[in-house]
Amino acid sequence: MFLLKKELEEKKEEFLNQGIKLPKFDYEEVKKNTQNTPTWIHFGGGNIFRCFHAKIQQHLIDNGLADTGIIVVDTFDDEVVEKVYHDHDNLTLMCVTKADGTIEKEVIESVVESHFYSDQAPSSVARIKEVFKSPSLQIASLTITEKGYNLKNSSGEYLPIIKEDIENGPGHVKHGMSILASLLFERYESGLYPIALLSTDNFSHNGDKLKSSVCEIAKQWNNKGFVDKGFIEYLLNGNKVSFPWSMIDRITPRPSQAVAEKLKELGMESMDIIQTKKRSVSAPFVNTEETHYLVIEDDFPNGRPPFEKAGVYLTDKETVDQVERMKVCTCLNPLHTSMAIYGCLLGYTSIAEEMKDPEIKKLIEKVGYQEGLPVVTDPGIIEPKKFIDEVIEKRLPNKNIPDTPQRIVSDTSQKLAIRFGETIKLYKDQAKDLCYIPLVIAGWCRYLMGMDDEGKAMELSPDPLIEEFQQYISYLKLGEPDSVKEHLQPLLSNQSIFGVNLYSVGLGSKIEGYVTELIAGAGAVRTTLKKYLA
Repeated sequence: MFLLKKELEEKKEEFLNQGIKLPKFDYEEVKKNTQNTPTWIHFGGGNIFRCFHAKIQQHLIDNGLADTGIIVVDTFDDEVVEKVYHDHDNLTLMCVTKADGTIEKEVIESVVESHFYSDQAPSSVARIKEVFKSPSLQIASLTITEKGYNLKNSSGEYLPIIKEDIENGPGHVKHGMSILASLLFERYESGLYPIALLSTDNFSHNGDKLKSSVCEIAKQWNNKGFVDKGFIEYLLNGNKVSFPWSMIDRITPRPSQAVAEKLKELGMESMDIIQTKKRSVSAPFVNTEETHYLVIEDDFPNGRPPFEKAGVYLTDKETVDQVERMKVCTCLNPLHTSMAIYGCLLGYTSIAEEMKDPEIKKLIEKVGYQEGLPVVTDPGIIEPKKFIDEVIEKRLPNKNIPDTPQRIVSDTSQKLAIRFGETIKLYKDQAKDLCYIPLVIAGWCRYLMGMDDEGKAMELSPDPLIEEFQQYISYLKLGEPDSVKEHLQPLLSNQSIFGVNLYSVGLGSKIEGYVTELIAGAGAVRTTLKKYLA
């Protein structure tokens, strides 16, 4: 059995006999409706989109609550579009891996078009512009990771690609934020049609960050005469263009070889995991956990699908903020980052296996329960203590979620300000009394040395600022605690990285002290954890 539309028709019973749930709707009708009156376009067709957003729309279509599919656009990796989407007729085999070892399988067919946005793909660009000109379009959503919204480096200067996009104007754009701004300009010129720009990326106040990035590019274009002032007014008019906040939560790691083998045993062909030239890792299937949450500010000026009928929480901005802060700043993301940093240093390649490590488990309990929960606000719709209990007792120990610390630690420089900086701010004058959050930050400094606790070379996961940090970390020498000196000060005082100047809140010297202990020699990471978690 191949994951192709023709196979679904010809071998329907074989799929069903293997416990694979199939779509219930008329695909050709949905495709036609989407071509004529598109309602939802999504940027960033990665794994979480394929098992969450696409599943939501599939549920709505299956139950007669929607009649259009989703159009997917990738602005980063053309191989993902070709090898994951086009080669499999835009289908995804969603695999929900449960703690008891069973896998719930379903073919997701709600994606009806997939495109790569590039000057080298003019037909796709033309179609995407056509979609944005359509009055029926309600939502442009995003899952492009935190770094996809950044226009500047840590020094506050525009990234080279952003400088180029500003100089070239909306007619020739390359960065995701510039592309989105240019498409909104197309919509503006076509009739000032309303639309919601929905960031579902995993960081605080994502809607505001999206709005800020898009509007900043538009304002630069206005200064250079590429767009008129009316376009800026359109973007800032909430009745025309909204940027709702959201909180998304579903652990969706890279595709698992173990899951691929199980699918092959069922008779599924071509389930190979691919790594593209740009290091994207994907497959025709997505493995994900059973637990999931999506909370969205209900602000859609051109209407929306009935998301609440598919398990989505629709609420106000304040509640989204509280839920998001609870999850991103306290109950999940800081724990993930903490165990990812130390897991890499201690040689782990599995999040579930890390949960058997007494020091790592105790560390995340201290970060979550002792230092996070006291300053978190209960949002009312999800109780923080129960949420973190579920994370530590059920979700992270699930060995059938093949997540790795190496994946989680990617792009840590883009995450620290939110995952730890926000909590540090809430402690105000008492921040100097924190112990475990600064221990995590010190662990990250130790991680940047590129060697594990035994002193062996360790490959660092991708991070856009790695090279910049190397100039500070290069002075640190394993076995020479005195090498820390003042070399970490430029890093630890960088407010754009941590959200605060760690020295001004009384944590800079404490972190330096931890790093001194962590680099004392081989085995010092484990020794330091044992000392402070005794």
